[in-house]
Amino acid sequence: MAFIDGTVVNVALPALQSALHATISDVQWVVESYALFLAALLLIGGVLGDLYGRRKVFAFGVAVFSAASALCGCSPDIRWLIIARGVQGVGGALLVPGSLALISANFSEDERGRAIGTWSGFTSITAAVGPVLGGWFTQHGSWRWVFFINVPVGLAVLLLTVWKVPESSAADQRRRFDWGGGLLAVLGLGGVVFALINSRPAMGLEGAIFLIGLLCWETRSSSPMLPLSLFRSLNFSGANLLTLFLYSGLSGMLFFFPLDLIQVQGYTPTQAGAALLPFILLMFLLSRWSGGLLDRYGARAPLVIGPLIAATGFALFTRPGIVGSYWTMFFPALVVLGIGMAISVAPLTTTVMNSVDQNHAGTASGINNAISRVAALLAVAAFGALLADTFQGALDRNLNHLGVSSAVAAHVEAQSSRLAAAETDDPLARQAIDEAFVAGYRVVLWVSSGLAVASSLTAALLITTKTESPRKAQ
Repeated sequence: MAFIDGTVVNVALPALQSALHATISDVQWVVESYALFLAALLLIGGVLGDLYGRRKVFAFGVAVFSAASALCGCSPDIRWLIIARGVQGVGGALLVPGSLALISANFSEDERGRAIGTWSGFTSITAAVGPVLGGWFTQHGSWRWVFFINVPVGLAVLLLTVWKVPESSAADQRRRFDWGGGLLAVLGLGGVVFALINSRPAMGLEGAIFLIGLLCWETRSSSPMLPLSLFRSLNFSGANLLTLFLYSGLSGMLFFFPLDLIQVQGYTPTQAGAALLPFILLMFLLSRWSGGLLDRYGARAPLVIGPLIAATGFALFTRPGIVGSYWTMFFPALVVLGIGMAISVAPLTTTVMNSVDQNHAGTASGINNAISRVAALLAVAAFGALLADTFQGALDRNLNHLGVSSAVAAHVEAQSSRLAAAETDDPLARQAIDEAFVAGYRVVLWVSSGLAVASSLTAALLITTKTESPRKAQ
């Protein structure tokens, strides 16, 4: 539910905007309120599971998410919908780290890699199903069913959780929830995420100050929410740094890829969604296998090799121009990237979970999930600015080189902030716009490739060949 809802709503946005008479800003907040609360509360969701029972907190998160989904579907106006989406984010923050912590707690270290690989595979396929499901519901029913579908699914999940999932929690019952640390974590992560979503540097600075305050607080807390001793494990620190680099590169590439396909290459939205299927299917089919690589070769080998293959995939995306066949332009890059990410993701997540004591499984999951969410938001903000800057310079050169008339050039320049969505009937101006976008996108892809190489180097330097003893890391 949580992973589908990250993508399913996007397809329904035009329909709900029209039905609720919403502005573009309102529509953006339908997406952003969910992302904000989810990212800001992931760490707290993981810690609560460790302290009060992972199954209990997971089930509560599912219930909150399902109830909020029903409220979203019943929304009489856009403000109601935005608030309900925020509550959905709260539910997601409780259930996402709990799902991974429950797997970690209920499978032995020998089986954990394949179990987490299965988890990774299904999260990949559900993220891909989201846009297709949202489009079908919107086209054949109502945008409200995009949210209502979570209610029966949520009830089924609750029944399965009570019936089949054993309870687990931290063995140390002396621990208490660190309210001061929790408040600082929410203000810090929330401030950084809000700044990235809305381009508010001042808010980002405030968030960073709160995060520094969190670190200072936790060094003195008798029962810290974020035990800094976790970061003494090179595997834990290295895996989270690797997550930051790799997911920044992947998120930046995936955000602009549909824009390239639809606005430059002329694909329909359905074709653009289908274009990613080779990548998604490889992630789904290979994740369980790659989870077993940890048992056979240790953590370092797959985490060095996988990101290097992914870096090659990013680099292959720089080859296409404006026209050409999908099978020669994009398919090879998607296959290579899919193999690289499939080799990386399950061992990466398993390394995070294996490098901590099971008392902190939820905390570790919350930290890693929060880092991946912030990495995605950071990448979209930074890469967007980079692409826009490169686009503007390339557009000026292209308009001059192609001999576009001054009137048409002025009309295009006035729309430069829209990037490839700029409108013109002049074929030369259209060519200038498309080539400028491709030039900017290539810069983003080369940076993504560099971040993947940095991920590989991080693994080579910080990840140990054998799994560290979690007790030593504490």
